[in-house]
Amino acid sequence: MPNNTLRRSVQLRKITDELHITCEYQPPDFDSREVVNSTINRPGLQLVGFFSHFDDSRIQVMGTVEVMYLKTLPGEERAKIFAELFKRNIPALIVANKMEIYPECLQLAEKYATPLFSTPRDTSEFSAELISRLTNELAPRITRHGVLVEVYGEGILLLAESGVGKSETAIELVKRGHCLVADDAVEIKKVSYNRLIGTAPKLIRHYMELRGIGIIDVRRLFGLGAVRDETPIDLIINLEIWRDNKRYERLADAQVHTELLDVAVPTLTVPVKPGRNLAVIIEVAAMNNKQRKMGYNAAKELMSQIDG
Repeated sequence: MPNNTLRRSVQLRKITDELHITCEYQPPDFDSREVVNSTINRPGLQLVGFFSHFDDSRIQVMGTVEVMYLKTLPGEERAKIFAELFKRNIPALIVANKMEIYPECLQLAEKYATPLFSTPRDTSEFSAELISRLTNELAPRITRHGVLVEVYGEGILLLAESGVGKSETAIELVKRGHCLVADDAVEIKKVSYNRLIGTAPKLIRHYMELRGIGIIDVRRLFGLGAVRDETPIDLIINLEIWRDNKRYERLADAQVHTELLDVAVPTLTVPVKPGRNLAVIIEVAAMNNKQRKMGYNAAKELMSQIDG
């Protein structure tokens, strides 16, 4: 599937509803307003007129410091400041920490049709949650054909050509007590500079296709403990039909990586042929990957003993 990553957006109403903040003013077109920037701004410098490098796509959050500074100014000066801020078509202004909404602020928000909200929550705590929600909603993402399972707490993305046995391996892992996250289509989003989260499209979440049987609902067959809505992607395993003329890695002291959304994910290639228990192999791969993240590499340990 293509790796195109388009600029994403999220409805402003969705964010404000989830945060349970109080609406002081919303323009008539509020339901069509969208946010495209996952960062926010505390408009301290803007209150003194410095708008160079100002990003008007960010939600603005004012706390105690900003509001108390405005309190020292006459009403006419506050009106000028809010006019300069609101005329730049910002997504919204949120006043936190039980701070006062000045009349000039409300009047100018209405004049420039700028959504205005308030919350009693601490400014830093609220800002952190707002950034987290925006980051999750606006994260770059791609969709890959594969199966995503959680094995011993490790998110394993299984990739292979159609018919190799990804779904059959996944269902065996579920029977062994592990969890299915996605079958067939895996949505992958980058939530930080080195962290990928995988999930399934809502329409097919918890469903699986098994050739000869058809579509099954894993959650109903095996219970809630057999599925997860999402998981970090810790390891990629490429399943391929065993080829006698191909040399497969036996020591694997140097780990191979695959780039997904500019994140390097550890990757293994596991050959498939009759008699190989793929579920057990994947369990071992998950535990071995966890050991590597903790700093232990069995291949390097063995080589050091041989060299010693």
